[in-house]
Amino acid sequence: MLVLILAGPGEAGAQDADGSSALQLLGTPMLRETIPQEVRKSLPTFMSGKHTSGRPDLETVIEGDAMLRRGDVVIQADRLEYYQPDDLAKARGNVRVNRAGNVYEGTALDLRIDAFEGFFNEPSYRFLKNNAYGQAARVDFIDDKRTIVRNATYTTCQRRPGPSWMPDWVLRAASIRLDTEEEVGQAEGAVLSFMNVPVLPFPAMSFPLSDRRKSGALPPTIGIDSLNGVELTLPYYLNIAPNRDATLYPTLMTKRGLDLGGEFRYLEDAYRGTLRANLMPTDTLRERKRWGLSYTHVGSMDLGLPGVSPLGINLNLNRVSDDNYWRDFSRNGTSLTQRLLANDAIASWGQGNFSGTLRTLKWQTLQDVTSPIVPPYDRMPQLIGRYVRANLPGGLDVNVEADYTQFESSRLLTGQPNARRAYTLAQISRPFQSPGWFFTPRAQLHATSYQFDAPLANGARTATRVLPTFSLDSGLVLERNASYFGRSFRQTLEPRAFYVYTPFRDQSLLPNYDSGANDFNFATVYTENAFGGNDRIADNNLLTLGVTTRLLDPNTGAEAARFGVAQRLRFKDQNVTLPGGLPIQDRFSDLLVGTSINWQPRWTVDSTVQFNPQTRRSIRSTLGGRYNPGNYRVVSAAYRFQRGASEQIDVGWQWPLNDLWGDKGRDLGPGQGQGEGRWYSVGRLNFSMQDRKLVDAIIGLEYDAGCWLGRVVLERLQSSTSSANKRILFQLEFIGFTRIGTNALQTLKNNIPRYQYLREQTTMPSRFGNYD
Repeated sequence: MLVLILAGPGEAGAQDADGSSALQLLGTPMLRETIPQEVRKSLPTFMSGKHTSGRPDLETVIEGDAMLRRGDVVIQADRLEYYQPDDLAKARGNVRVNRAGNVYEGTALDLRIDAFEGFFNEPSYRFLKNNAYGQAARVDFIDDKRTIVRNATYTTCQRRPGPSWMPDWVLRAASIRLDTEEEVGQAEGAVLSFMNVPVLPFPAMSFPLSDRRKSGALPPTIGIDSLNGVELTLPYYLNIAPNRDATLYPTLMTKRGLDLGGEFRYLEDAYRGTLRANLMPTDTLRERKRWGLSYTHVGSMDLGLPGVSPLGINLNLNRVSDDNYWRDFSRNGTSLTQRLLANDAIASWGQGNFSGTLRTLKWQTLQDVTSPIVPPYDRMPQLIGRYVRANLPGGLDVNVEADYTQFESSRLLTGQPNARRAYTLAQISRPFQSPGWFFTPRAQLHATSYQFDAPLANGARTATRVLPTFSLDSGLVLERNASYFGRSFRQTLEPRAFYVYTPFRDQSLLPNYDSGANDFNFATVYTENAFGGNDRIADNNLLTLGVTTRLLDPNTGAEAARFGVAQRLRFKDQNVTLPGGLPIQDRFSDLLVGTSINWQPRWTVDSTVQFNPQTRRSIRSTLGGRYNPGNYRVVSAAYRFQRGASEQIDVGWQWPLNDLWGDKGRDLGPGQGQGEGRWYSVGRLNFSMQDRKLVDAIIGLEYDAGCWLGRVVLERLQSSTSSANKRILFQLEFIGFTRIGTNALQTLKNNIPRYQYLREQTTMPSRFGNYD
């Protein structure tokens, strides 16, 4: 922070253009939140009061409205004695001490000011960071970072009018040791009371004074699960180092037994990772040992070679003990696909225009007899090399990619031979563009060779395929000023035409290892190949026409609305298909229509429709919207339809129930809620219109009492076509102290779009906000 210093006559100061002196800003450590110790020793002491006596450089005695101020320490009392050689202050009568925003009030104080060493009799206290307060028989100041409070109380419930008021929760302890350097409190002989009822006795416990990490036992969590019964978890946190930690979370499940879980995390400048493991020695329901393991690592390693980028290393490993693990412990895994667990290791490097990747990928497929799946192919290994060069003579761009992969899987499950595949894609393009238009011709050559470990249907053990592709991409970007509904915009009109030609090559005998049909959307409609992967190259002779218009704010460039339409015109049949597919004979593809509206920040609407002109029916439709008028108020809804496959409605929300009866509350900003005594409804529902049943559901209530939060959440997650896992989550959060119960908060964060935590601290309070 800065202080203004006036340059006096004859002193060198900044000058305006006319030569006159100007104000000069100088920095000062006095305005820092934390005053450095070397600066603190040299700070002057200011004293004031009604009557002053003493001896110079020895002692000073002040009576009547006495005050001593040094740096961020202020002492006020009826009588104040200061002994300069010992830096000792003795205060008696209505004593008040403010140190960096932390306030103590009592009857008698002895304190060495710089060392902040001494004691305080019968004080009350209030801490700046979490607004917690309490009373004690005595406070011993060990130094400027450590304090011991004897026979203490501790709460964050702010006092209300009335003689019979009692805090909703309070911690009473024989002693509380507060360490502001480690930002941790330690209590002995403690009892936590809620609504005047003792709920948790603690012979010894520690608790955070901020969000900073610390080692120690975490609050126990308890929940009710339809599969596992009552779950009781006793987590323990280990703050190994500033960049390493571990959490142990043994969990007792009444229907299954003891599950031993743990997580280890590390963070360095060049890499980070997380290791998570679970072990259940005996599952009484399955009558076997159960275990799960997941490990992720992302980082780089400097090879020390000039011009060579660091070696990138990425690991994603997932293994479980059995096929039923995903169903019984669906919340333990980190994989996005619960039944397909990837074990993926990638090493990548680059030098100039060259880059290379070495990858090994092995899948663990969890089978279900009621819904078996064909496992994907392992890649043991895959080697990729790329060369990219832009702005060659003549404005040419060149891109060459080579891929060698060995595909492995069980032939009994796939019905295909395993293979070694070498694939090369070479392309050259010449972009022409200006602010209002672009035109890009591109030529590609695909070359592929296979070596199989078993003969194909025609008896061949090898196969090759060479295919050229030619494409032209062109478009205009037109702009004009426009006005709609009384609002000015910069409107664009962006027509686009994309032509692609690829001759037919019979690929029906080639196995399919990694190809799949691209999703039909605005991102893929202007691409050369209808398939992803490298085993199928579609024969194309088609033209894609589309147009997009956007409404932009002329001042910020923010997009208020976007409307687009696109369609493919096919000049001949597409005969290359995936195994079991039929040739595409329609000359006109489905019509793709998309809309996005952000007219006001609180409203957002997105929609995409895939419409078949021949049947005059939509093939696939999505419609989503969100209403977010303020903090803790959000409603999102989505409708998804795919003809013959699924039709679902998804609704999520967070909303204060008090709004329903006109109590809007006082918005205190993000992380501060809206005052005390407010109910919030939270939830997310996914309903299948086709099956006429609820697929997944999370419904809950939150209550904000000011100094504590209560949460009750009912969760239902579909685990198979005929069964679902249900559980009840409940949690009490004592603001500025601890949480007990199940981790309902994490469930709400993971599932409800734009969910806001009612007490997430976004800024730290300043000592200057409580400076007197």
